[in-house]
Amino acid sequence: MDRFSRPAYEHLLYTLPQQYPAVASSSLHLFTTSATTGLVEGSVRFHNGLELHVRELIDLSDGEILDYSYDVLRDEEPVRWYDPQPHPENPDLASTFPHHYHEPPDIKHNRRPAPGIGFTAPNLPTLITDCVELGKVCFPTE
Repeated sequence: MDRFSRPAYEHLLYTLPQQYPAVASSSLHLFTTSATTGLVEGSVRFHNGLELHVRELIDLSDGEILDYSYDVLRDEEPVRWYDPQPHPENPDLASTFPHHYHEPPDIKHNRRPAPGIGFTAPNLPTLITDCVELGKVCFPTE
C-alpha cells in the first residue's frame, strides 16, 4: 500500500486484532493535530508477551509518515526499538537508510537495517510480523 489514505489507515489501526491473530489487543488511536496532520499513539499487545509502543506523526493529505518511534518491550524491558535517526557513518545501515532498529546486546549502539520500515506506507504490518518472529526466536518455549 503506497501513500495511504486516512480512512484506509484508520481501518488498519482500529481492526488490528481482527486482522492479525497474534495481536491480543490494541490501544492505537489517530488524533488530528491540524487540518493535514495527525498523531498515532498507543500500544499493541501480543499473545507472545511482547508489547509494541507506537508514536507516528502522519501527513494526512499526502498519506505519509513524517516521523515515528516504535518500541518493543517485554515486561517493561526494551527488546528492540526502531527509529529514523540517520547514521551515515554506519555503512551496514545503508540498505534501509535512515530506517533501522536497535537490539541487545548494547541496545543503544547495536543497530540493524529495518527492511519494510519507511515513510510512504504503513509500518504496522511489518512491525507486527517482526514482533511475532521476535517472540518465536527470543521466547520459543512460551
